[in-house]
Amino acid sequence: MTLVIEAAVLGVLTGGVYALMASGLTLIFGVMRIINVGHGALVVLGAYLSFALFRSLHMDPFLSLVVTMPVMFALGVVLQLVFIRPLKTDREALSVLVTYALALGIEGVLGYVFTTNFVELRAWYETASFEVFGFHITWVYVFGFALCLTILGALFLMLYRTSFGGAIRATMLNRTAAQLIGVDVDRVAAIAFGIGVATAAAGGVVFGITNAFNPGSHYDLISRLLTIIVLGGLGSLRGAVIAALIMLVSEDITQVLISPVWANFVFFVILVVILIVRPQGLYGVRVRDRI
Repeated sequence: MTLVIEAAVLGVLTGGVYALMASGLTLIFGVMRIINVGHGALVVLGAYLSFALFRSLHMDPFLSLVVTMPVMFALGVVLQLVFIRPLKTDREALSVLVTYALALGIEGVLGYVFTTNFVELRAWYETASFEVFGFHITWVYVFGFALCLTILGALFLMLYRTSFGGAIRATMLNRTAAQLIGVDVDRVAAIAFGIGVATAAAGGVVFGITNAFNPGSHYDLISRLLTIIVLGGLGSLRGAVIAALIMLVSEDITQVLISPVWANFVFFVILVVILIVRPQGLYGVRVRDRI
């Protein structure tokens, strides 16, 4: 029982990190209705930027976010203007091809600059842990969860407490109607894409500390992130958070009770059952009705 509780706690902490990475992906889909299959590559790019700052300036990975997040935001805006905005018809289908091409391009550049060898971000809290009620918790997961709460909290405040957040929600609900009431949907889309890419940089830091990674690590990552946003409901931030927690907690408990081999299978069983009952995901229709 102790191992199960410890696995559940670890699942919640790591689930917060995946929720952070998935939040940018679901925000981008909600505003622009594009499927950004390159989001995993952007997470890996964020990890590599922090790795470069650590290697050259010995900058703490979490501290490096003050540099990497603005850089990734600017990159996201540029990518949206150059590659996404020109898509006028059949945006969802074409976006898969365009963002997959971007992912391959990012992978190629990273492979050229950093080689394809696995690397890992290093910090004192990478393996350091503390004990609570007999459970050993690694500091990096606590810091990552705190980062998740901070950024997701900021996103929710922006969406529901600012006029720009109102413009985003209006665009998510009905792009044409938002234009009719004076919302500059192109500006909203560019900034939202930039915010989504900036959150990828934040998730990339924790991913880089807790996992060895190389330029090809985005393939497994994007499959997990897409699964999370489908389960949570496309375009729903709150759904992405809950789906990430369900995914990681179920996987960690399954590893303890049964076997690591069955971890992914159990989650996909949960995914199939929920989608049979609610094809729109946990919060798909409900969130959009409220917006």
